[in-house]
Amino acid sequence: MSDTTHDGGVALGTLSSADEGLSAAQTAAKYGLTVSGARPGLLAYMRQLWGRRHFILAFSRAKLTAQYSQAKLGQLWQVVTPLLNALVYYLIFGLILGTREGIPNDVFVPFLVTGVFVFTFTQSSVMAGVRSISGNLGLVRALHFPRASLPISFSLQQLQQLLFSMIVLVAVAVIFGSYPSLSWLLVIPALVLQFFFNTGLALIMARLGSKTPDLAQLMPFVMRTWMYASGVMFSIPVMLRDKPAWIADVLQYNPAAIYMDLVRFAMIDGYGSENLPAHVWAVGALWAVLLGVVGFVYFWKAEERYGRG
Repeated sequence: MSDTTHDGGVALGTLSSADEGLSAAQTAAKYGLTVSGARPGLLAYMRQLWGRRHFILAFSRAKLTAQYSQAKLGQLWQVVTPLLNALVYYLIFGLILGTREGIPNDVFVPFLVTGVFVFTFTQSSVMAGVRSISGNLGLVRALHFPRASLPISFSLQQLQQLLFSMIVLVAVAVIFGSYPSLSWLLVIPALVLQFFFNTGLALIMARLGSKTPDLAQLMPFVMRTWMYASGVMFSIPVMLRDKPAWIADVLQYNPAAIYMDLVRFAMIDGYGSENLPAHVWAVGALWAVLLGVVGFVYFWKAEERYGRG
């Protein structure tokens, strides 16, 4: 044979006659060849991700800047959009349907705005995660990099967007009588836990969405149902006081409700610990670790299949 094609330093066309009786796997093992695009080990994959940390951050910033690049108000929509959502929910649920029951009037508006902003953080991360692979196939097929970089960067983009929205949340809290205090520092660990939860969920949805593009059309309905079940615009214990206690417990311990409650407790005077389920910080940490680890491993398991087929 005289073929001069090389892979890993071995001339594939110049194998000796002794190799002709070997299987492809045996030949590859003999010459130290590996499958192109094979999934690396979990620890090696984590090291690759750490090596791409600058790309992940730059990509999330670029996506954030481009999101409203065609709008005249530009990045201001990052704040205006969730604020308008909160206003709509206040008019419908607060004034017309009366879901303010059990919540003091001077607490309800920051209670609602906090719920909308915090839930939007999770909602946007999930929706971006669903499309992170299927919507970037050109990038996935053209470049070699750990594919988890994409859903992680989209979750990071949503975190940056939430931080812009926090400016409005601080203003709303102050206007309604909740002034900065040491308890506000609890917002930091609450959002860190939520970020890890969101990222894990985004990784799961990224793998599912890479093979089922129609999932992106279904998820808005799923997220809307989740929002209504999470107490964004009402107090779960008050609204369900006539229902079996286990229903309220299930809804209060769902992760979206947990993270909303943690931020509300940190920032809103008058929203005390009596409004929180037991062991709320431990449950929030458990959700973050569980979804973060499961989501990462689940996504990594299909690393070599993204962008193919």
